[in-house]
Amino acid sequence: MAGWIDRLALYWSYPFVRYALVVGVLVALCASLLGVTLVLKRFSFIGDGLSHVAFGAMAVASVLNLTSDMPLVLAITVVCAILLLGAGQKTKIKGDAALAMLSVGALAVGYLLMNLFSASGNLAGDVCTTLFGSTSILTLTEDKVWLCVVLSAAVVLLYLCFYHKLFAITFDETFAAATGIRVRVYHFLIAVVTAVVIVMAMQLVGSLLISALVIFPAVSAMGLFQSFRAVTLCAAVFSVCCTAVGIFAAILAGTPVGSTIVSVEIVLFALSCLAGHWKRR
Repeated sequence: MAGWIDRLALYWSYPFVRYALVVGVLVALCASLLGVTLVLKRFSFIGDGLSHVAFGAMAVASVLNLTSDMPLVLAITVVCAILLLGAGQKTKIKGDAALAMLSVGALAVGYLLMNLFSASGNLAGDVCTTLFGSTSILTLTEDKVWLCVVLSAAVVLLYLCFYHKLFAITFDETFAAATGIRVRVYHFLIAVVTAVVIVMAMQLVGSLLISALVIFPAVSAMGLFQSFRAVTLCAAVFSVCCTAVGIFAAILAGTPVGSTIVSVEIVLFALSCLAGHWKRR
């Protein structure tokens, strides 16, 4: 145990470890807050679909040799989120079909562009890093860290300001509309915030594991609590703790960061299921 503590103290002296923990905790917090609403509204699949869109956008940024790819990826992902939730309702291709076509198309086109135009000598490694977040969280620059801090603060502030409105449309859109709440506007807000969280989470777990970061803490909390507020707070605590444990475990064991975080969340989900079953007996 003393040896592990000494190793953690040594690693903590490196800036990339502190950057990874700061970004990881902020992204986990935002994902958990949004995850409760998405799971209850059965919009969980949106996170997975938009993560594929973000992968395609990142491939475009890579081909263009942009110094910072996050602004372009964020802009494209936000636009696609709005189109899916807005214009998609007025077309013949709706809902899960439109999302599936967009996500698979973006994933395929992104990989094709990387194969055709990438100048990297390790294309397989770049793709693996983008999809699974193996090393990207440990190579964060200070600029990306500050951008994540600003975006996370905006997400949390929006959630706190519109908490009651989000609560209303989460459980009963018809009643919310009857009370004067502009449901469509808040659908757009959810879409934009989801896109922001997805782009930030790609730095942490990669595009293929983002849904786990959104879903597992929320579902684990729902197994223990009934009220919306309690579930939200519990999910936030679960998500932050799992992310911190996963990052430190990955550094100590030399395992991929994204996969390690998700594995910790799976263990927590199993424990919450057992605790919930024991509680109901």
